[in-house]
Amino acid sequence: MTVRRTSRRLADGREIIYFDDSPDAPERTAEDTRPLGDRAASGEIRYDALVGDWVAVAGHRSNRTFLPPKDECPLCPTGTGSVPSEVPEAAYDVVVFENRFPSYAPVSAHSHAEQEDGDLIQSRPALGRCEVVCFTSDHESTFADLTPDRARTVVDAWADRTAELGAVAEVEQVFCFENRGQEIGVTLHHPHGQIYAYPYLPERSRTILEQATAHHARTGRLLGADILAAELHAKERVVIDTEHWAAYVPYAARWPVEVHLAPHRDVPDLASLTDDERDDLARVYLDLLRRLDRYYVAKDGAPIRLPYIAGWHQAPAKQGRDVSRLHLQVMSVLRSPKKLKYLAGSESGVGGWVNDVPPERIAARLREVAP
Repeated sequence: MTVRRTSRRLADGREIIYFDDSPDAPERTAEDTRPLGDRAASGEIRYDALVGDWVAVAGHRSNRTFLPPKDECPLCPTGTGSVPSEVPEAAYDVVVFENRFPSYAPVSAHSHAEQEDGDLIQSRPALGRCEVVCFTSDHESTFADLTPDRARTVVDAWADRTAELGAVAEVEQVFCFENRGQEIGVTLHHPHGQIYAYPYLPERSRTILEQATAHHARTGRLLGADILAAELHAKERVVIDTEHWAAYVPYAARWPVEVHLAPHRDVPDLASLTDDERDDLARVYLDLLRRLDRYYVAKDGAPIRLPYIAGWHQAPAKQGRDVSRLHLQVMSVLRSPKKLKYLAGSESGVGGWVNDVPPERIAARLREVAP
């Protein structure tokens, strides 16, 4: 399958990239005629000395679009609603564009290189990039509804952005993710994901790297590979196992529904996958998402569409790539058809997780509901 890549600019200078797999897709020449003015600059990141992490402060994001009606959706093609959208074309296959309300951006409202008042008070511009990935122009669809070919195009878009953003000097980590469902905090219903290019290593990425580095120093092996081998050996938490990929519920799952998806081959990121691995990933990921949408059923037996967060944990852009290994984490806050798991005192206060659902039970249910 051939995917055509076309880069254009929106009215305020932000980049928009079309990824077309349809043989009859037109050339992407539509102009963005909206009077947008200057592009939004990012804010700053401030150092949290108490835990050694950074926090983005982006006050301009409080004005971002929130649950608009369908005819005002900014992710639908222009001409299908009552107002021009972020996508000037009348239709598209997959499209990626810079977020209009970014936490991180190539330009910052804080032009100083760095600000310090001793070791404890530090800040610097939130230089990086935030992108939106629209999986389809169909507003009523979801990722699970895509064809394998279209899902493969999304994989190619993720890989393209991982490679390009990871090469930016300020970027330390590229994170491709999808939030689905209002319970998760989604503010736009159109099927889409996001890509954050961070100017630092976020806490979980840093912790994974530290664990992987220590494991490699101790054993000479990759932590991610050894975890996958242990899960495949145990078998009871494995959900899907194909030629190139395996999906399993982790032994110490934190969420009431949680699954990890990892390649059999040691690869640091999405950009390193072969064509065969990408083809298989498109099929396996659709299989997994469709199982998740059958995990819970209503009283009448109808499946309940699962709210979830799906995020790709990739090797950092500039360090630790020799010890890092790609994997996807899919997690849901839904602990029963009508109950949410809230991150209350223990989880939010000290990070002490408690999971009411044994991981083996999660895996058994996902095997049971195979499409």
